[in-house]
Amino acid sequence: MPQSLAKILVHLIYSTKGRRLLLPHEPFPELHKYARGIFAEQQCHMIEMNNVADHVHILFDLHRTEALADVVMHVKKGTSRWLKEQSPRLARFDWQDGYGAFSLGQSQRPEAIHYLQNQQIHHQTTPFQPEFRQFLQAYEIEYDERYVWD
Repeated sequence: MPQSLAKILVHLIYSTKGRRLLLPHEPFPELHKYARGIFAEQQCHMIEMNNVADHVHILFDLHRTEALADVVMHVKKGTSRWLKEQSPRLARFDWQDGYGAFSLGQSQRPEAIHYLQNQQIHHQTTPFQPEFRQFLQAYEIEYDERYVWD
């Protein structure tokens, strides 16, 4: 085949450093818009993003020529810098060092979009850490609890 083609859907999750409640509890559209631009610069398409006070969920298409770790580094670094400029309260803002990235099939896309759009409702009953553990277990990712959180 002379042409390289790919469709890689990624559900990306990461939290604020120390899971500090620094983001709005409601969606932060300006942050989402800024992140969309960073994804576009990385040749990726951000499909959906939502946040609660201590973490974000992002669904995006990973471009076939981009490395996941590089895309995540750019979006975290860029949004962290942008957040620090928004308010003196956020001057020392940082994201956690790590992240979770989970692959999805195209048939899972509508369900994932719905899940991201309903984070505020979901997190009324489920805190971030149990939610993240559920993802790790569902994807059969081995982890050491001591190194998951920072």
